[in-house]
Amino acid sequence: MNDTKEIAQPFNKVQLDLLQLFSFDIPQEQYEVLRKILLRFKAEVLMDKADKIWDEKGWTDEDIRQMLQTKMRTSYQR
Repeated sequence: MNDTKEIAQPFNKVQLDLLQLFSFDIPQEQYEVLRKILLRFKAEVLMDKADKIWDEKGWTDEDIRQMLQTKMRTSYQR
């Protein structure tokens, strides 16, 4: 019987790579540039996902305007 258990890693692969890559301190200016690059990358990934969903659903600008005016929360009774 094998009692070896895999220990759950608190970081994912990307986080570990970034930690290793920047295991040294960098100046504030470089940090701010890097942060903007990473945020821009994240925004692009999210926009690509949103565009894909938009296309799959066949949504139009009018559909989105309607969604924005529709109350979608579930009302809860007290």
